[in-house]
Amino acid sequence: MGRLTGKVAFITGGARGQGRAHAVRLASEGADIVVSDVCGPVEHNMVGPSTLDDLAETARRVEEHDRRVIARQVDVRDLAALEALAADAMAQLGRIDIVVANAGILAWGHAWEITTEEWQSVLDVNLTGVFHTVKATVPHLIRQGQGGSIILISSSAGIKGQPFTLHYTAAKHGVVGICRGLANELGRYDIRVNSIHPAGVNTAMGDVPGLMALIAAEAETLGPVFMNTLPHTFMEPDDVSSAVLWLASDDGRRTTGAQIPVDLGTCNR
Repeated sequence: MGRLTGKVAFITGGARGQGRAHAVRLASEGADIVVSDVCGPVEHNMVGPSTLDDLAETARRVEEHDRRVIARQVDVRDLAALEALAADAMAQLGRIDIVVANAGILAWGHAWEITTEEWQSVLDVNLTGVFHTVKATVPHLIRQGQGGSIILISSSAGIKGQPFTLHYTAAKHGVVGICRGLANELGRYDIRVNSIHPAGVNTAMGDVPGLMALIAAEAETLGPVFMNTLPHTFMEPDDVSSAVLWLASDDGRRTTGAQIPVDLGTCNR
């Protein structure tokens, strides 16, 4: 306990699911938390939207650990809003040490049926949103001169060729490019950058009957792409948070530029 005492973590997509789990886990280890979420519908997102009540519940759970929290409705597509949130974090909490770029949306369909509008929406949130998050926060970490940890939540779809989600798969592969390039740029500042690659997680994004039906319809040829090695279909959000905590703490201080699968063994197939 207390591995993050005196630290501040900046987390996007934190109203529920993985983002909430990361916020609460880091708070339980002593970090103050800055958490944001769009808290509303996003065009072409096929997952039900988070709400302001969800974000307030995340803040409440952080406060249960006697930690300070800034919770704000922010769309990661809005760079100015993210920059304002980072500036407020510095003004109110004094620092940013950990950045968790977690916000994401999901849509699905055969590649040739995806519209250009659907393609752009997924890339705007899942890839450009990650760029905006690091652009808004990295200058503060550099000026502090005390290192830091940037954790990008990708997916098993960022490592393997996941079908039926071409836009999502492309964006999550792009997150790996951000991770590896940024790790090299920031190494001289002792700022580490790593990506985490979950498979199915028991969240709203994991409850997608339309995608499950598409997989089932083509299970004979493509079902094995989605198979896990361990005998579980889904993991819990806190399983991913364990990897986030390790990378955020001094336990992971010698790891950068890595792609860490927390995926029940699906990428090993």
